[in-house]
Amino acid sequence: MNVSPHDSALWASTLIQSRRTTLPKRLCEPGPDAGQKRLILEAAAAAPDHEQLLPWRFIEIPEACRAALGQAFEDALMDRDPSASEDQRLQARDKAARSPWLLLVVVRTGGQPDDIPAHERLLSAGAAVQNMLLMTAALGLGSSLTSGKAMTSSALRTLFRLSDQEQAVCFVNVGHIQNARKERPRPGVEQYFSCLDERPGHAQDPADQARAGTRFSVRVRNQKK
Repeated sequence: MNVSPHDSALWASTLIQSRRTTLPKRLCEPGPDAGQKRLILEAAAAAPDHEQLLPWRFIEIPEACRAALGQAFEDALMDRDPSASEDQRLQARDKAARSPWLLLVVVRTGGQPDDIPAHERLLSAGAAVQNMLLMTAALGLGSSLTSGKAMTSSALRTLFRLSDQEQAVCFVNVGHIQNARKERPRPGVEQYFSCLDERPGHAQDPADQARAGTRFSVRVRNQKK
C-alpha cells in the first residue's frame, strides 16, 4: 500500500501530539505483553547514535525484584535523612511497585571514545526514550518518566551493578491507562523557535522575535489548509 508523504506526516503528527505523560499512579495492569515490549524496545534502536556507540541500555525490573528496588529507595532515603519517619520509608518502598512495566534507563556518560562528550550520549538516550514513548502511545498504552534523589544513591547503583562510567537517568513506566489526566497545553512554536540574525554580534529584539514567531505560526496554519 502506497502512502503519500502528506498522509505519513499527518499520521506522525497525530501520534506525536497524542503522547501524554501518565504517572504510575494512573497506570494499571496489565502491562505490555511480550510482543508489545519487543516493539517498544526495538523503537529505541532508531535513535541517532554518534559512531554507533550505543551509550545507553535499559534494565527491566520484574515483579520478583520490586522489593529489592523498594529497599534501595528506602536505603537512599535513610542516607539522606536518617530521621525519616516510618510513613516516609513506606512511601519510598511503595514507589517500586506502582508501575506495571518498569525499566531503568542507564547511560554510559564516560569512557572511550573520549571525543564523544556526555551531552551527546545523553541526547542519544533521550531520543531512544522518546521513540519508546511514541511506540507506547501507538499501542494505546500509557507511559511516563520518573526520577528522584535516589537515582544517584549508592544503594541503587549497587543494586543495578552500575559501572563508574554509567549513570542511572530515569525510570520508564508503562501500563494501561486507568485514569487519564486532563490534557495540558503545548508550548507554541514561537516560544522555542527563533532565527539567527545575519548581522554579527546583533542581538535579536524580543519584539522582532515574537513577530517572527507569529509569522511562522501563520505560515504553518496556511500550509495545513
